[in-house]
Amino acid sequence: MTSVRRTDRTAAPRIGVLVVAYNAASTLRAVLDRIPDDFRAQIEHVLVCDDASEDETYQIGLEYQSGTTLPLTVVKHVENLGYGGNQKFGYRWAMDQGLDIVVMLHGDGQYAPEIMDRIVEPLVNGEADVVMGSRMMERGSARKGGMPLYKYVGNRVLTGFQNAMTGASLTEWHSGYRAYSTDALRDVPFADYSNDFDFDTEIILGMLGAQKRIVEVPIPTYYGDEICYVNGMSYARDVTMDVLRHRAHRMGFGGGSAGGIDTQAYEIKHSPHSSHGQLLNWLTAMPSAKVLDVGCSDAHFAGLVRAMGHHVVGVDLVKHDGVGERLDGFVEADLNQGLPREAGSDYDAIVAGDVLEHVIDPDALMADMVSRLADGGSILVSVPNFGHWYPRIRAASGTFDYDQRGPLDRGHVRFFTRRSFERLIDQAGLRIVERRTVGSPLDVLERGGSTAVGKAARYASAVDRAAVKVRPTLFGYQFLYKLERV
Repeated sequence: MTSVRRTDRTAAPRIGVLVVAYNAASTLRAVLDRIPDDFRAQIEHVLVCDDASEDETYQIGLEYQSGTTLPLTVVKHVENLGYGGNQKFGYRWAMDQGLDIVVMLHGDGQYAPEIMDRIVEPLVNGEADVVMGSRMMERGSARKGGMPLYKYVGNRVLTGFQNAMTGASLTEWHSGYRAYSTDALRDVPFADYSNDFDFDTEIILGMLGAQKRIVEVPIPTYYGDEICYVNGMSYARDVTMDVLRHRAHRMGFGGGSAGGIDTQAYEIKHSPHSSHGQLLNWLTAMPSAKVLDVGCSDAHFAGLVRAMGHHVVGVDLVKHDGVGERLDGFVEADLNQGLPREAGSDYDAIVAGDVLEHVIDPDALMADMVSRLADGGSILVSVPNFGHWYPRIRAASGTFDYDQRGPLDRGHVRFFTRRSFERLIDQAGLRIVERRTVGSPLDVLERGGSTAVGKAARYASAVDRAAVKVRPTLFGYQFLYKLERV
């Protein structure tokens, strides 16, 4: 089917309900009956996804379909897709149907259909992209509702860990009662997430990374006759690894897709120990200058340079939103074709921060930058170090792959060690005025995390910086150079 997106935002949102079911023959009919009449009028479609049940779930769903006015479709998967896989099927269905909101309801009756209107309300009002029902928002309600003590403690411990590592402040990460805007679903690669129970954690990590608005609403807790298919220890291990991978991806470590972890076109690293911090330090020391930012992306970095009193022109392939307000001039161009004539010349400083590794012929681009310098002008450049311990280990162990960011960023087409890059500098007719080496961006761990995580990050950063001083070619994450013509 072809995906359809609603364009008339004045109309009421089209709401769908996804009922995930596995061996739910004893509960499915009651769950569907409990959907309130006043909410039924708002529902465009209900999809019951039977995940290859071994009981009569599918037959009961078909019987219910034949005798109800509820707009109901019942499907049975030929093979078990898993809890996450079943959700993926349902969310693709919701998008293909052109729905605006999809609510996930469990066929075992663990979550109350009676409060579905409260779950969707923040989405209908445009106040959220994701709504999560929480059994922990109202003190004591989870235990009163029959949540076993070991599950309660495990839930609190895991939720606290997940909040500390992500900077979120959710009262519960582990409720399966959720509603999503289909626009938000389109913005995260949920098809790449787990097919198991930790899918619920991975999609929230993706939503956080995509900067989606997540709202919680309190829900009642019910533990009755439902059968739990979750292995608690395996689940805890999986979600722990998911969160640690999320953190590693933010630092540029770890293969595969980061799942929406980074949506900002050009994330500014404000630490004075970062590459951006050092480049800004060099620019701060200059009197008012004419500056060219090569590969300016969304111009957030260039905006800081302009605020110093410099006149800044940017060049990049795409003109992002807000670029015009942050720059004195912008030229749209493919840097693989060199600097365009419209970029001008006679620059006092040309900045190429994390750019040369993204172009096919960095030697040609460097020569082009040299030709645009004014007499006495400087080129300020940063490049990732392929000799860093992390790429070395990945290559030596036979696990080399591209990452979402960092030295093995999937957008890199050239790799540099200190020796190879300084050879490029020499061939361009430039001399090194100043050289700096910065360590791994461990400060990312501090962002939004707990006090304990912040302290650990600061200690790890200090140790890393010490290692960089001892062996820059092994522990250096990026090399930075201030260059002038020979």
